[in-house]
Amino acid sequence: MRKIVIGFVAIILVLFIAYKYLYHEHRDISTEVASFSVSVNQLLKEFTEDETKANSKYLDKSIIIKGKVTSVDSPNKTIVLDEKVFVLLTNSPKVIANTEVSVQGRLIGYDSLLEEIKLDQAQIK
Repeated sequence: MRKIVIGFVAIILVLFIAYKYLYHEHRDISTEVASFSVSVNQLLKEFTEDETKANSKYLDKSIIIKGKVTSVDSPNKTIVLDEKVFVLLTNSPKVIANTEVSVQGRLIGYDSLLEEIKLDQAQIK
């Protein structure tokens, strides 16, 4: 009987650890301290010079990007900075085109074909 109880407790413990590992809390980018603060031109230059190095430096990190809003799509919660950075916001954008803004978000990639940088979980600072 004792072996059955120990086995049952061990199984429950393993299942609990697996659950905590697989279903941990999501990152809250808005509360994280930004790893980098760069302009659109500087970031784009780094990606065009050496995409692999820039990916290892910026990918999946919280960064602040400064640039001019060139496009606003309120229903889809997106803005475009300097026609080169596509930003998916967590809330509806309260900005107008042709204004300078700083945006904090998670860099999710660089599209070398379109030469476009993509951010998600972003907020205007």
